[in-house]
Formats: sequence, structure tokens, C-alpha cells
Amino acid sequence: MTTANDAMSDGVSRAELLKIFNSLLQPEQFKDYGPNGLQVEGKTHVRRIVSGVTASLALIEAAVAWQADAIFVHHGLFWRGQDGRVTGWMKQRLALLLAHDINLYAYHLPLDAHPEWGNNAQLGRLLGLSPHEGEAGRFGESGLGFMGRTLAGDGFATADSLARHVTVALGRQVVLVDRPARQTAAIQNIAWCTGGAQGYFEAAIEAGADVFITGEISEPQAHYAREMGVAYIACGHHASERYGAPAVAGHVAAQYGLLHQFIDIDNPA
Repeated sequence: MTTANDAMSDGVSRAELLKIFNSLLQPEQFKDYGPNGLQVEGKTHVRRIVSGVTASLALIEAAVAWQADAIFVHHGLFWRGQDGRVTGWMKQRLALLLAHDINLYAYHLPLDAHPEWGNNAQLGRLLGLSPHEGEAGRFGESGLGFMGRTLAGDGFATADSLARHVTVALGRQVVLVDRPARQTAAIQNIAWCTGGAQGYFEAAIEAGADVFITGEISEPQAHYAREMGVAYIACGHHASERYGAPAVAGHVAAQYGLLHQFIDIDNPA
């Protein structure tokens, strides 16, 4: 996905771009697993920005090739509790960013939660899901989980039909866990939370979900699904989080006359 403005402006300063992202995503509202915002300082002025899911070496190399001034991602370099030494993969990534003076902006939970441009909002739009109005449309810690129905309003006949729909939309085979008694029950309330949100499954059940869509599944969730009669669809961590970063970066780039390119580095997880 590329959004390039033919009449590119003079760009924005590194500090101004940080203020723009912070104003849009409001990271101060979240207790996150790592620092949100500017993680690596680069050029003082930004005209070309690459978006991606994770600040991997492959993404940084692609950004260098595209002559980017900044990278905007969901998964940055620094996480709570990680080894603080700059060796191995960390040294390689940082060395490349610093050598080419590229700014790295990363937003984790704030990017998941944004009601219009975030991962959950964008995944819902891709799948044709509309959140319920008000508090009924969110659940879980910090309201990260979304709850709603299909835009058509008629739901899916079965969890299996919804799973097939998600598979086609994301281009990836999903994992479906459903108990036999629910296989013929219509799906109405659909809960979703992108990435590694398997821990939100119980909150989704309590909120009244008929099915929960997320990126990953761990051992307990299969049992919960069968015992509680709520279907569980795991569609891939990366596959479910490919949409927020380009949406935010593309939105900001269009407003401020920046060149933007989304680079999707394949990841089977």
C-alpha cells in the first residue's frame, strides 16, 4: 500500500510529528508494555514515512531502500522487562536506524484502541463489523476489545461461516474452536481484539459474545470455548494487526503532505 502525494510539502519536524501522533493516539491514557512515541531519534525533518507492523530488520532495510525519514510501527524495539544490552538483533536494528538517521515511532496499545484508525477499528471495517453504540461496543481492560455485529445486521448462520469469511478477508487460514451444540446457532454478538489478546476471551464471554476473534490462541481458550459455548477464532497475530499502522500513518501523511508507504513484512505468526 502506497499513498504518495504528487505535491509533497516541505514536511514536518520530528518534534511536530511526535506531537501529531500523540494528539491522535493519546498514549498517556494507557499503561503499556513499553514506551510509546519516538523510540529512536533520527533526522530533524520528516518528508517520507514508512509504516509497518514490527520494527524488524527487514522493515528497516526496506525503509532505507525507500529513503524514509521515519518509520511508524505497532511493535517497536523496547519492551518492559527485556534484556537492556545492545547486542545481537537489537544492535543490528539500532545500527541501521542510526546509520541512516531514521526516526522510529512506535505505538502499541494506543494503536489498538483508536476508535477510527486503530487496529481493532480497521480490522472491524475490513470484516464488515460495526461496534455497538457506547459502552456496549467495548470491553476488557482500557476498553481495548470491540463488540458489535455485521454491518448488514443479519449476522452469520454459524461460527464456521464467520471463520470462512475471516479466512477470505485476511488471506490466511484461521483456527476455529466451537462446541458442537453451537455449530447450528446463529452468530449475533461478535467480539474482536487484534494480536495476542487471548487473555481477553473471558471478558468477551462476560460481555455477551457469541464468538471472539483475535490473533492467537493458547491452551486454555480451547477449553473455555467448548465449555462456555462461545466460539473462538484465531486468525494470526500479524495478520490481524496489518491495518492500524498504515491507517494512522496514511491519515497523517495526507494531512501534512508527506510521502507514505506501507511495507508488509510477511510473518506466519
